[in-house]
Amino acid sequence: MRFFIALLFVIASFSSGFGQTKFMFVFLNTNPSKEELPEEKVKSLQASHLANIKKLAEEGKLLVAGPFDSGGGIFIMNTSSVEEAREWINTDPAIKANRYKIEILPWTPRRGSACLAKADAEFQTYTFIRFNSYITKFNVRDAPELFRQHDVYLQEIEKTGNVISEGVFDNSDGTTLIMEGEVAKAVIMNDPSVKNGIIIPEIKKIWVAKGSFCENSN
Repeated sequence: MRFFIALLFVIASFSSGFGQTKFMFVFLNTNPSKEELPEEKVKSLQASHLANIKKLAEEGKLLVAGPFDSGGGIFIMNTSSVEEAREWINTDPAIKANRYKIEILPWTPRRGSACLAKADAEFQTYTFIRFNSYITKFNVRDAPELFRQHDVYLQEIEKTGNVISEGVFDNSDGTTLIMEGEVAKAVIMNDPSVKNGIIIPEIKKIWVAKGSFCENSN
């Protein structure tokens, strides 16, 4: 019981103080157990996947879409409802065909935001860092202070001028950081919360249309 009470306090401290617009952040993780399909079927699903992305964007439902260089990708949906986001993305033929494992997480940007890029925008490569929280009964009491140190560390990184976007997931589910250029792994691993093990980072490259994180208006 003490663990759950402490966990509620962590969640409150990790996500309080942010009144910005909330979006639904969707991770399209490559499904390792997806069915093996003929090449023509795979190409057809990919074409339908891209056509559906265009349709959702035109309807104002999808603001950001981009693939990771290692496979999979992200959507940022223009809603604060998990159920609505799930309904929208389930129109995607590739998702319906179980080509991805889907995560839908409420996301509040603290720097930058989610913007529908111009149709003729060029694509840009950014470094994408997902900070995953790893809270246990052994570190839950220290979590509020470690998350505070994490935020302070991110603020120092922002001073480099290379940060495009930074945001937080609800329920202590971690944060995101998107940066220009190559980012030395040591920069991320020197985060006090990463060193402690309460936050585990994933570092990837992402391709998105320039302006997707409202960087043109920063």
